[in-house]
Amino acid sequence: MITVLVADDDPAVRDGLRAIIDSAPDLRVIAEAWDGHSAVDQARRLLPDIVAMDVQMPGMDGITATRRLRELPSPPAVLILTTFGQDEYVEQALAAGAVGFLVKDTPPSDLLGALRSVAEGHAAFGSTVTGHVIDLTTRDGGRTTAEDDPRVASLTGRQVDVLRLLGRGLSNADIGAELGMTEGTVKAHVTQLLARLGVSNRVEAARIAYRSGLSTDEA
Repeated sequence: MITVLVADDDPAVRDGLRAIIDSAPDLRVIAEAWDGHSAVDQARRLLPDIVAMDVQMPGMDGITATRRLRELPSPPAVLILTTFGQDEYVEQALAAGAVGFLVKDTPPSDLLGALRSVAEGHAAFGSTVTGHVIDLTTRDGGRTTAEDDPRVASLTGRQVDVLRLLGRGLSNADIGAELGMTEGTVKAHVTQLLARLGVSNRVEAARIAYRSGLSTDEA
């Protein structure tokens, strides 16, 4: 069972998130927090797997709370859920240690999928912010080519295909539809691909795809 702490200052939002999350057989909300302070306190006591965190809350905001959570001995994964998708929030969330960023109008199925992905140690970013994430993580680096990066050059043709689609921000399901593979097969390919590239999540892989020109089919 994947345990989730929901942190949002709006009771209606917390109720809605609880209803969605608790509807899944493998996910359960174990606590609710109304600001950053209560999120950190409850996470320290209850040790949830994930904290679904709002950004703008009174007292301690979600970015500061995320930073505090990452300092705990057994930190939970933090998935930012906000009505705002601006670059500034994405950048701050990544710097604070968040592993996912979704806007609150994300469809329930995508939210549940993101929570499961985060629980497995992967990053999760909604399609509306994936472009921002890739841009933010590549601002200080120039483009190369696929041949210039030995990690990319060592990949199989199928792995390059998967990497290219990761660079476009596609989900496992969308990659499967594009390449004619089942979602389970795509998941296995992604796991192997991350290991070959020596990165820990999809965003880092997308950065490599971008810098190699793969995400725009320039390689």
